[in-house]
Amino acid sequence: MAFLKMEYYSRALHRMTAFEMLIPNDPRENAPVPDRPMRTLFLLHGYTGKAENWVPDGLAQYYNFAIVMPNGENSFYLNGLSTGHAYQTMVGEELVDYVRSTFGLATSAENTCIAGLSMGGFGALHTGLAYPERFGKIGALSSALIVHGIAGMKPGEDNGVANYEYYRECFGDLSVVEESENNPEILVKKLRAQGKKIPKMYLCCGTEDGLMPSNRAFHEFLKEEGVNHIWREGPGVHDMRFWSKHIVHVVKWMFG
Repeated sequence: MAFLKMEYYSRALHRMTAFEMLIPNDPRENAPVPDRPMRTLFLLHGYTGKAENWVPDGLAQYYNFAIVMPNGENSFYLNGLSTGHAYQTMVGEELVDYVRSTFGLATSAENTCIAGLSMGGFGALHTGLAYPERFGKIGALSSALIVHGIAGMKPGEDNGVANYEYYRECFGDLSVVEESENNPEILVKKLRAQGKKIPKMYLCCGTEDGLMPSNRAFHEFLKEEGVNHIWREGPGVHDMRFWSKHIVHVVKWMFG
């Protein structure tokens, strides 16, 4: 397994930024030799996190896929209001193009997937739905689907995680955020209205996770919209124990 840490100038962020990458070039002993081209997983971290691999060892070699891990900081992987905060563009356009041109990977939506946990789960859903021509499958674990929770926040308010000013920088005008394209539900409705293909989705959340209500609500929304997807819930809280277990199922669904 080759490990790379890359730095490049991001036009979307107006500065140097870094991403990490794993490329399986030495399959495990006794593992079958893959009979298909290498594919690519863009793996997104959560709030307060950083670019790092949380796919259990051996899976990338076994299923023959590279892992690209961008630094999304605390951006929710959205294009923020201020200059140098275009994280949606950085991940969904710029980084995909960079990996394609530099490494010859992620050459089509069919062999390009995106997954994330918590804030990264939101980012995977939003990015995949914003760029359905670039991502064929989305894995969303314990997604921070907070749009309805922050809608209508007022200056000076704080919900215990972050304040109004932070959410406004990431999501824009909070008085209309539910109707904006920063809401994954709006992106789903837009794709359906345009008759475009919606990426396949795998959603999961722990039954003791505080984000379960919003994740279950999004699952019900997709059902009402007639969007085919996989939904899994089971014992667990908002922690790496749950994510390490369920990313195995996500990876098998994506690449198996």
